[in-house]
Amino acid sequence: MGMTMTQKILADHAGLEHVEAGQLIMAKLDVVMANDITGPMAVPVFYQMAERVYDKEKVVLVPDHFTPNKDIKSAENSKSIREFAKKQGLTHYYEVGRMGIEHAILPEKGIVAAGECIIGADSHTCTYGALGAFSTGVGTTDIATGMATGELWFKVPGAIKFVLTGKPGKFVSGKDIIIHIIGRIGVDGALYKSMEFTGDGIANLTMDDRFTMANMAIEAGAKNGIFPVDALAEEYLKEHTTKEYKIYEADEDAVYDEIVEVDLSKIRPTVAFPHLPGNAKTIDEVEAMDPIRIDQVVIGSCTNGRMEDMRRAAAILKGRKVHPDVRVMVIPGTQKIYKECIREGLADIFIDAGCAFNTPSCGPCMGGHMGVLAAGEKCVSTTNRNFVGRMGHVDSLIYLASPETAAASAIAGYIANPEKAGEAE
Repeated sequence: MGMTMTQKILADHAGLEHVEAGQLIMAKLDVVMANDITGPMAVPVFYQMAERVYDKEKVVLVPDHFTPNKDIKSAENSKSIREFAKKQGLTHYYEVGRMGIEHAILPEKGIVAAGECIIGADSHTCTYGALGAFSTGVGTTDIATGMATGELWFKVPGAIKFVLTGKPGKFVSGKDIIIHIIGRIGVDGALYKSMEFTGDGIANLTMDDRFTMANMAIEAGAKNGIFPVDALAEEYLKEHTTKEYKIYEADEDAVYDEIVEVDLSKIRPTVAFPHLPGNAKTIDEVEAMDPIRIDQVVIGSCTNGRMEDMRRAAAILKGRKVHPDVRVMVIPGTQKIYKECIREGLADIFIDAGCAFNTPSCGPCMGGHMGVLAAGEKCVSTTNRNFVGRMGHVDSLIYLASPETAAASAIAGYIANPEKAGEAE
């Protein structure tokens, strides 16, 4: 019986020749990551187990959720992990002004690579599957254990195989594709399974598309999402990391719980309506409704704060103005992306259009700061979750969309088709 990509990575890190779904294993860890919310909770648990981290090169701390600090508590949280990082001599600690959103900066800095086993105290750690790694979110006790021992137990997941074919249309990106997929299978459709993306359609996806899709695997309940390492992924790895990496491929007789075929050419720009990422509606369905007027737009996050996302949004906003009733926050994922936006003139486009162009931070994604919603307000956001109260008041409404759909909506003042951007000015 063959193994999936994920199962092969886990078997190798457990020192086993073969594993199968449901098996409990102890696996060695290549990266252990926490942020300014989860890190402070893990530190006291860590000190109950050890005095020193198992490897100062492999433990990564990134304050990004409530940074720049919004209040005394968030300042104390950041201080906690700042002092821990200094005491432990951690190589990878990224502070405000030199940092980025964790799931954007780790690939950018070459900290994560193909074939690795990675845990993070953040549910969207599954992002790194875009590089052919097994990466998953865990709780703070598990992070403390990982920091202390360099190992963690896992239940080997089963898998769903997604066979991607065709080429997405001009205004269809990874965000539209993953919302479409979650809409098909449901928010628990891949519960504790590996979402393994295959097929010749992958060649038509950029790395940023893949990061976005792997990032939102958790929104279908998945343990992880993972892509094969093709020429484009290897090009990314060679550009960003000096680490040695290993490429794993699924066996031809690998066992999948389900096979889902996705024709990328048939996917339309797609929006996830409140209050679930799986509440997917195509832009055509949206246009058949009465206009959904909005109060705010957020373009950024660990899902869509990368350079390609900035360029896509700027292409829509260039030479246009944000609707006077709409507030727009643009938040690049890292300092490098922020600087590139300035270099390419994108910052000017955003500011001239009437957007707030902000420092890298998770900020409004989880109702932290830099764009918290009031009761009754509606927001189109490129973030990954639209649960009740996710971005502020429990009576606010969040619509998840791609950067292009978000930008088009910012101009129109209602959820708009990016193919018709500017028509409603």
